[in-house]
Amino acid sequence: MKKKRIRIGTRSSELALWQADFVAEKLRARYPDLVVEEVRIKTKGDKILDAPLAKIGGKGLFTKELEQAMLDGAIDLAVHSLKDVPTTLPDGLMLGAITKRSYPGDVLVSERYASFMELPQGAKVGTSSLRRKAQLLHERPDLQIVSLRGNVNSRLRKMREEDFDAIVLAEAGMQRLGKGAAITEHLPMRWILPAVGQGALAVETRAQDEDMLSLLAFLNDADMAAAARAERAFLARVEGGCQVPVGVYGTAEGDTLRVEAVIASLDGAQLYRDAVEGPRKDAAKLGTALADQLLDAGGIAILHELGLLLDRK
Repeated sequence: MKKKRIRIGTRSSELALWQADFVAEKLRARYPDLVVEEVRIKTKGDKILDAPLAKIGGKGLFTKELEQAMLDGAIDLAVHSLKDVPTTLPDGLMLGAITKRSYPGDVLVSERYASFMELPQGAKVGTSSLRRKAQLLHERPDLQIVSLRGNVNSRLRKMREEDFDAIVLAEAGMQRLGKGAAITEHLPMRWILPAVGQGALAVETRAQDEDMLSLLAFLNDADMAAAARAERAFLARVEGGCQVPVGVYGTAEGDTLRVEAVIASLDGAQLYRDAVEGPRKDAAKLGTALADQLLDAGGIAILHELGLLLDRK
């Protein structure tokens, strides 16, 4: 081991710090002589909190500043939620490891009602995600879906202060912050598929830093890495980001990979969902093929309505 000291870049939110601490502790346990420091960096997504993510636009809302710090040599690696990482990385950077996935699904949190289906007609439900909004409205078109941003604690506070009947969050974030007791219901995958990579962490570093890549190799989970290749290929094919209501979920078992995905209209009225299965070595091809199936089924019209034009050569 050549490295004596490494600097981990992280956002300052409680969840981001948990993620950075998780990776730092794994590194310290594996390499007792290694000095691991954390450097806090604010991203565009952290600075603009009064607008829905889809309205801010652009990719890399929570990663760009961290990536620039890596390219500048100010930090050695960055820890992200994989779902926040754009499918195309800046030249000179790569994902050095993708961790084992925590439960990837979404959960309902409500202090008034015991389940999603018990919410009354026209209930006010908070989420920052178009993906969640579209799939929830497909199940319950009567709901009033209201944009809700902020970290986990601020969303829980706003739920009470702003009179939400319920909010929807990622289970992984709730559990990591010790908020599992507040979960009202685990929303089944048959209702709502997760964001690309939801539940996994991505460790990004400089592509030419062979020593760092060697240090990080033990953190990489082969099953999750295969699923991520398929999920990210799907997203790349549909040019998805915060502005596109898509969900996708890959699972690897042995040499086989299964990928299920959805493209939905913003109001949930049109929803196209399908799955493919094949060799895990073909993960990226499977993701791309599934995207094409859903686009051909009607997803392309949804993207055109959103002002997105695909080059499908």
